[in-house]
Amino acid sequence: MSIMPESNETPAEPAEPEFSKEELRLAMKAFRKRLKLTRLDDESRLGYGPMSSGNQSGVAAIRPPDQYPAALWRALADQGKLRRNGGGLYSLVD
Repeated sequence: MSIMPESNETPAEPAEPEFSKEELRLAMKAFRKRLKLTRLDDESRLGYGPMSSGNQSGVAAIRPPDQYPAALWRALADQGKLRRNGGGLYSLVD
């Protein structure tokens, strides 16, 4: 039986990958488009038309597009461009 020497080193946490400005810009563009389409879809149902009460969509947060990794959305939230709303949902910062 071999005894492994004890190591006082703690395992390094995996570093967040770095994203280019172009990747971040395209991800924000995709997020805004998804949010816009989700709101339009919500408003297209009955009761939102100009002849009714004219309410706007109540959609404030969405699940970000899957074509980008979750680390990218966390990076945008850390930069203050998006807000984490819990449950994997993000919203735009005003």
